[in-house]
Amino acid sequence: MPELPEVETVRRGLEPVLVGATLARVVQRRPNLRFPFPKGFVHQLKGQRIDALHRRAKYLVAEISNGQSLVMHLGMSGRFTITPPATAANLGSKNKPGVFTHDTGADPKHDHVVFETTAGALVTYNDPRRFGFMLLIPDAECATHKLFANLGVEPLGNQLTAAYLAERATGKKVDLKAFLMDQRIVAGLGNIYVAEALYRAGLSPSRSAATLATKTGKPTPRAENLVPAIRNVLDDAIAAGGSSLRDYRQADGALGYFQHTFAVYGKEGEPCQRHGCSGNVKKIVQAGRSTFYCSKCQR
Repeated sequence: MPELPEVETVRRGLEPVLVGATLARVVQRRPNLRFPFPKGFVHQLKGQRIDALHRRAKYLVAEISNGQSLVMHLGMSGRFTITPPATAANLGSKNKPGVFTHDTGADPKHDHVVFETTAGALVTYNDPRRFGFMLLIPDAECATHKLFANLGVEPLGNQLTAAYLAERATGKKVDLKAFLMDQRIVAGLGNIYVAEALYRAGLSPSRSAATLATKTGKPTPRAENLVPAIRNVLDDAIAAGGSSLRDYRQADGALGYFQHTFAVYGKEGEPCQRHGCSGNVKKIVQAGRSTFYCSKCQR
C-alpha cells in the first residue's frame, strides 16, 4: 500500500493540473470502491473549482469551492493518470513538471472515475483492486471526522520533535516499530519507511519505545537521532518519486526509484551497508509484518 512519500509524490503531480481548475465534467463508472461513493457525487463536483490539494497522512484532500473537501485514498492499487488538453501548446511538453502523458499500462476497464477540467485536462483514477475510496466531507467537519480526528503529527511538520516523541513514548511497553507505525502518534509512516528510518538512526525495531524518554520524560539521544532520520528518509524517498512495489506508480505513470536505495527493507541476508559494520540484514515478523534490520549496528 502506498505510504506517505508515494502519496505526496502523487499530490505534487496532480497539483499543477487540478489546483485552480474547474471541473467541467465528472464521470463515475461504478457505485462504489472500498465504500460507496457519496450520494450525488458527480452533481456535487461538477462545475466546482479546486482551491487547494494537500496531504494528511496517507490521504489526498482537495478543497472544493462549494465548502467541501474531496478526500481520496489510493488503497492498494489506486493510481491517477493525467492527460493534458490536446492542443498545440502541449505538443512536446510531456516532460515538463505537472504535464503527464505517459501510459501506466493499467487496464482501462479499471478506470473508475474521470475528472475533466474546463481547460480540457483529464485526470483518471484507476484501481483494479478497488480498495481506494473517495469521500466528500464539509470543510468544517474535516478535523473531527473519524478519518482525521485521531491522527498524530505529520512527520515532515514542525510538530515532530524529540520532545514530542519522548512525551508519547513515556511508559510505553510496545516495541519501537509498533510505536512509530501507530497513526495516532505519527501520521503517514508505514512499514517500509519505519524500517529505513530506524536503520539510519541505528535503533533496533524491537527496542522498547519507552527508551526514547528518560525517567523524567525528557528525550534521550535516541529520540534526538530518530527525528532527523525520519525526516531525511521521507525527503529522500519523495525526491526519488517514492518506491515502486507491485502496483505503485507516480501520476505520470513512471515508477518511483527509492526502492533501489533501500538499506534494509527486503535485503534479508545481505551485508549491512553501514561503513565499518560487518553484520547482515535480518528479517523478523512483528505484528504480522516483515521487519528488516541489522542486528549488529541497530541497538
